[in-house]
Amino acid sequence: MMRARYVSATFAGFGSILLWSSSVGLSRLVTEPLGPMTTGAVIYLLSGLLGCVVLLARSGTRRRLLSCSRRYMCGCGGLFVLYIVCLYASIGLATGRTQVLEVGVINYLWPGLTLAFSVPLLGKRPRAALPVGILMGFAGVALVLLPPDRLKPSLLWDNFRDNAWPYLLAMAAAVAWALYSNLLRRWTSQSDGGGVPVFILASGVVMAALSAALREQPAWGAVALWPIIVIALGPALLAYVFWEAAMRWGQVTLLASAAYLIPLLSLCVSCVVLAVKPGPALLGGTILVVGGAVLCNLSIRDRQPASEPSATPSDAVPQHTEC
Repeated sequence: MMRARYVSATFAGFGSILLWSSSVGLSRLVTEPLGPMTTGAVIYLLSGLLGCVVLLARSGTRRRLLSCSRRYMCGCGGLFVLYIVCLYASIGLATGRTQVLEVGVINYLWPGLTLAFSVPLLGKRPRAALPVGILMGFAGVALVLLPPDRLKPSLLWDNFRDNAWPYLLAMAAAVAWALYSNLLRRWTSQSDGGGVPVFILASGVVMAALSAALREQPAWGAVALWPIIVIALGPALLAYVFWEAAMRWGQVTLLASAAYLIPLLSLCVSCVVLAVKPGPALLGGTILVVGGAVLCNLSIRDRQPASEPSATPSDAVPQHTEC
């Protein structure tokens, strides 16, 4: 039974990776006419309501949700909302579609950061190459921030200063999601309940309030309809539900390292969707971010071998956690 859940949760994590690869490009298509907060509000209210209806329809799931710890609901829930708000704000505030690709690469530092944070938060054992992997990821970000036609370090600050908010928000999103993935593991047990639909709905409510406060003036039209539906059902609902199951019961180290494919997949999808040709700096930065995540993965050792899921999986949730 445990082996079957371990394997299915791991495959669910791979499904999340595929779904998330389409989120940046599709989200930009909607934020252009609607604005970032309005876009996020519509998508996450829709997917959150759908997820909560399914959640409340099952009495067993309702009971398990009510038994979840306060630190899980508030701590993980707060990080989830922070991630969503920062991600959509960074995409919406980007001055052009090329910068959307840049903030997407920065956001996808989270796989390497997830592995790095697993050392203090989950007790993973690091090898000496871990700092090198982390530095590779940040070197990739620095390369992305440089103008593609003038790759000079002296221009890094000037390019960052011109429109710093999308970059800062994308970095905040990466840190928030890396913390969420590890604390989710630390603060939950192997129960079947989960608060992801509630977190999704809360994200929609927060962004609806921000949209009203910022007085966004969305221009509704048919062009934004199909991306909203696709994002609401895929990256905004199923991907997060799959990822929560994966982080709780699957192979965390394998999935966090497999997630290094997301920058490359996302870059390819976004270039097609947004009709943007990536420059050498963007492509080189993406490769460095991917390489850094791979090196981080090779630098993390589990407490026990991952080949024994039927007994105690190497990524099993610590016994002292609660949900």
